[in-house]
Amino acid sequence: MTNRIDTRPNGLGDAGVHEGARPRRLAVSALAALSAVVALAVAAPAAEAASLSVGARGPAVLVLNERLAELGYLPRRNVTTTFSRATYHAVIAFQKHERLARDGVVGDRTKAALSEARRPRPRLAVAGRRIEVWRDRQLALLVVNGVAMRTVAVSSGKPGYATPPGRFSVYRRERLSWSYSYSVWLPWAAYFNRGIAFHGYRSVPVYAASHGCVRVPLPFAPALYEFARLGTRVDVL
Repeated sequence: MTNRIDTRPNGLGDAGVHEGARPRRLAVSALAALSAVVALAVAAPAAEAASLSVGARGPAVLVLNERLAELGYLPRRNVTTTFSRATYHAVIAFQKHERLARDGVVGDRTKAALSEARRPRPRLAVAGRRIEVWRDRQLALLVVNGVAMRTVAVSSGKPGYATPPGRFSVYRRERLSWSYSYSVWLPWAAYFNRGIAFHGYRSVPVYAASHGCVRVPLPFAPALYEFARLGTRVDVL
């Protein structure tokens, strides 16, 4: 008995299929499969070069988050394959520091800057634990003995309500503080100059927009609050 290999698609019979049409149908299927492989090969480099923004997922985002954490813009717990709101605010902080367009999108210029960037350096050479606020770039650096442990995008006082420059210290902390002046709850509030505080806020634009306080993105507000212990020095520059 001669062994035969069944070349019929899915092992199905030939009912309803013209004998002469089978090779042509197989050729069409093979051509379609080859076209799909070629399309994937062409699309792959384009996908790798695509910009990254909120909602993106995958290995490229993991590499991005790793780099942001290495530079001090993102906590290690946020190093995942997801471009989250925390990643967005970390990218904004990086773009502010590097004087790039502040759009939260990782395009060619931001990718190039990330490859060569270094961790931000405090402007003042002061030992100990302190927070340095850069009003010109809308950033806050959490500093320990001259090293920026974390750099956070913030929004300080807008024109007419500018956050006063100077040296201060944290004198009051409240996880949920009520603003009598503006009738709003301020989560993770650390006061350092009368009624002016660092606090979490849902709206933290890339420019100065508050009524004097220093707004902190909600994903990073608890960490800044924990860092801002009573007595922590605050330098608003």
